[in-house]
Amino acid sequence: MTTFAGAGRAFTRRRFLAGSMLAGGLMAAGIVGAPLPAAAQNSGVITGKDGWLFPGWESISVLDRAGITANVALLQETKAALATRNVTLMVMVVPMKAPFYKEKLPDGTTVSADVAGQYDFVVDQLRKAGIDTVDLRPALKSVQTGKQTSFYRADYHWTAWASEAAADAVAQAIKAKVGKLAGSPPGDKLGEWVTQRHLGDLAQRFLTPDQQKLIGPDLYTVRTPAPAKTSLVDSAPAPVHIIGNSFVQPYLGFPQKLSNALDRPVSLTWNPGNVGPWATFLQYVSSPDFVKSPPQVLLWQFNEGPFHSGPQATDQWDVPSIMPPQTWRDRMLAAVRR
Repeated sequence: MTTFAGAGRAFTRRRFLAGSMLAGGLMAAGIVGAPLPAAAQNSGVITGKDGWLFPGWESISVLDRAGITANVALLQETKAALATRNVTLMVMVVPMKAPFYKEKLPDGTTVSADVAGQYDFVVDQLRKAGIDTVDLRPALKSVQTGKQTSFYRADYHWTAWASEAAADAVAQAIKAKVGKLAGSPPGDKLGEWVTQRHLGDLAQRFLTPDQQKLIGPDLYTVRTPAPAKTSLVDSAPAPVHIIGNSFVQPYLGFPQKLSNALDRPVSLTWNPGNVGPWATFLQYVSSPDFVKSPPQVLLWQFNEGPFHSGPQATDQWDVPSIMPPQTWRDRMLAAVRR
């Protein structure tokens, strides 16, 4: 049974955005459009072929090796701190949309060789630092059959098909790493597939009404919520906890599928993308849930595009989330070692 901790606890009642959001029907469904950093609000989108839109705030030309390396060093320290609480850290990086659909970019717009190799660089740096991770590209490519895609055409997010395929890959990696998970079955039961029509978040926030009409809505094939179950298992701590952004929100099915594949409860703390991964991590490890019952595995989700952005990145995260790396490091150590 998936439990939604931290930010996830307010999932059905929170106001998802201050400012422009997705269409009303999509808000009712619960999907959050990954609110943009302040500096990205004006960078808009790349309008490609056949109505495909790409996030303009993710560089397809520049690879920030120094930023990636610095953040991996922070993650390495975090792994060591969590190990003192017998918590295994696993980092999951969601690939960028543009390299997956290069043929849909506008004529004259290309992904540079550096950025084409960016995901490999990130995964290589994580593994050299001894941090467990999963290359999600094969899982995402595996769903590209027929009309199925890895990302929504006019939306920032991966599809529910890609989300579930990624969850399966991560579940295999967790089983290989830790062997027997704590806790007891069952995991989540998955709902039936349904298809909904919504205007993609990139179209909703960056295109004029006339442009939106030309782009049209996307089809969102997602799971219906499974019936809630109540048992003694529900109150037990989940052995796996996810920290992330709207890519791992329940609407797109990642936590439910991971729970189902592991046959164990999974808990979740997520925030919209403008909060950033660093502040969201501190939110969870400072919570009573972590202090009292640390998980066996902490799965921390990042996005490839802004992976180079540290806690101090004023061009990426909202002001309340900004802090110098040393401040983040000090707060992380104090929270984890309590």
